[in-house]
Amino acid sequence: MGAFGRWPWQGYHKLWMLLLLGWVVSAADRTITGPVITWMIENQVSFLGASDHPHALGGLVGSLFFAGYMLTQFPGGYLGDKYGHRTIIVISILWAGVATIVSGFVTSLVGFIALRVITGLGEGAYYSNDRTLIAEKTPFEKRSFGMGVVITGLSIGITLAILLSPYLINWGQAWMPGKNGWRMPFFVLGAITMIMGVWLYRYFRAQQPNLPYRAAVLELLKYSAVFLAAIMAVYFLSESIGMPDYGVAAIELILAFLLIGFAFGKKGKELSPVLYNKNLLLLYIAAIAILWNLWFFGFWSVAIISNAADTSFLKAALTATFNAGAGILGFPAGGWLADYAVRKGWGRKGMLLSFTLIQGLLTLGFGFYLSQGGQSVVLMAVLLFVTSLFFNALQPISQALTADIAPAEYRGAAFGMWNLIGEMGAVMSPVVSGALRDATGTWTAAVMLDGALILASFVLILFVREKAAEEPLMKVAN
Repeated sequence: MGAFGRWPWQGYHKLWMLLLLGWVVSAADRTITGPVITWMIENQVSFLGASDHPHALGGLVGSLFFAGYMLTQFPGGYLGDKYGHRTIIVISILWAGVATIVSGFVTSLVGFIALRVITGLGEGAYYSNDRTLIAEKTPFEKRSFGMGVVITGLSIGITLAILLSPYLINWGQAWMPGKNGWRMPFFVLGAITMIMGVWLYRYFRAQQPNLPYRAAVLELLKYSAVFLAAIMAVYFLSESIGMPDYGVAAIELILAFLLIGFAFGKKGKELSPVLYNKNLLLLYIAAIAILWNLWFFGFWSVAIISNAADTSFLKAALTATFNAGAGILGFPAGGWLADYAVRKGWGRKGMLLSFTLIQGLLTLGFGFYLSQGGQSVVLMAVLLFVTSLFFNALQPISQALTADIAPAEYRGAAFGMWNLIGEMGAVMSPVVSGALRDATGTWTAAVMLDGALILASFVLILFVREKAAEEPLMKVAN
């Protein structure tokens, strides 16, 4: 045992740090798409900027990425239970790195969309396996804190991608002729992701030298090929008939429902402990509000502030960072508080309920402020930060509670189903909220709807029955 300052350094702490870095590169790879698309539109890059509706097309690219990310949540967790969670984590990171690098070489719109979808399909397998490995290797009374620390990498990756993208694009413009600077972020971030994948491979190989990578890759490819074909079919259909964005999102949800139906129909007997468990089902459905809120504010917070305060884009963006930045504090703080509650014998559910209720009420308060014509950028920044603090804090608590309830051998499938169902909120939130904004002329109705969904999830969690007995302390990872 060594020491990290005054904090005894255990094997699972190194695991936390490596998985956190995995989240950093994964989040940066997915986030870079937005700034790159914006630059393409502004600089009239042929296969995107020449479109009659470039912003709608750019939004569709992002939506289709998340469709791919959503659809491999459950298969990724299932395959992790089957082939080992370390196996799928390494495959996911290396897959994302390769797909991100190749994205920088494409010369057509269809190729760009397909590569972004493929990236999402690979990244979708990370979440359920990283959550399961943390639950497996972290002492029970530190489980929430570990999940909160690791998921902080999501906020760090998003922040780094946004901050670095202009510099990477300018660097690309200096090195590549024409309007090709947009390719550099994909090359750089993809290469960093590949390095991270190799690092994880070497770390896990020291623990388990013969992980079944080949078999796992082949099976994940089978699922991904089907999902890629389905998602691209949605894209071609939407293009051919001029389908509105919310119609595309609705079809993506149909794909998710078909996958859920497959899970219950074909895997129901095998995975009954996590598919037919009432408590887990309630947590899965409650997660829809979590992902809805995440991508409502993640997608529209700048527009909400700009519209309400009638301020510049830059000032609105800087204000919106209070919403994103709260995750760096909120994720680990929420996890630590939930573990403290466990050590006191209170359980995690009470903390989850409290934070969900507070977040819902604060969101409604934000909506009420907008409805009264509130324009103070400072007050909106404070409201966004405090609300997001509770929102980010509750996520590792929900994830740890899921791990507590699910049998250890099925945790990958449980986390996959949690995020598969929850991601329905991510798919629909930007589209529905934008439609409400267009219909009403303000963001008030969209914010109020978000708050109402959070309070609905609070009601669902009330009926979750938490395990009374704690698990015995487990041996830490080497």
